[in-house]
Amino acid sequence: TLDDVVIKAAITMSVLVAAAVVTMLFLPINLIRPVAVVTGLGTFVPVLLVTLRRRVNPAFVLAYSVIEGVFIGALSLLFERLFPGIVAQAALATFVTAGVTLFAYKFFNIRVTARFRKMVLIGTAAFAAVMLLNFILAMFGADTGLRDIGPGAGMLSIVASVVGVSLAVINLVLDFDYIEQGVAQRASEDESWRAAFGLVVTMVWLYTELLRILSYFRQN
Repeated sequence: TLDDVVIKAAITMSVLVAAAVVTMLFLPINLIRPVAVVTGLGTFVPVLLVTLRRRVNPAFVLAYSVIEGVFIGALSLLFERLFPGIVAQAALATFVTAGVTLFAYKFFNIRVTARFRKMVLIGTAAFAAVMLLNFILAMFGADTGLRDIGPGAGMLSIVASVVGVSLAVINLVLDFDYIEQGVAQRASEDESWRAAFGLVVTMVWLYTELLRILSYFRQN
């Protein structure tokens, strides 16, 4: 039911936020970057375990929440030290954007076709592949200019962030459709964990991209 998804999404998001807050409060400054790198890579394990398994194990979803929460906490701490107040602005912008997207989905009666879903998934996979390649290159000291932050960021970084936000918003539409179709088709109760997981993953992605976009208009 819709209530199943709402409750599980609330649980997943609450665990993630709690882990992020604890990280922001207690993580030593000199550990921000290594913790962000390790947890950023570490989230791939629970993500794969949730998406590829036929039946969803809630433990994997909550494990993702904890690991991703630590990553988001480290990332948010880094941005907050550079641009005070930006974390609250990005969090508010994330929930407002999600609310507007949900309103548009229901008000305009948006229908997700198989072709539309395929195009979005291909676009998302391509974007993720480019970001992963950029991350690997950055690990070896190569700066492609794709993920710069702050007012000095180049046009390439701005375009990448705009594309990221656009894809995240479109993926929210896919998430809403997945939830609606699951309820309509009376999917098994454990699928509500998968639906909640997908929604939270997209919200986190949207938040990170909005953090970057807001930084372009701030002074250090």
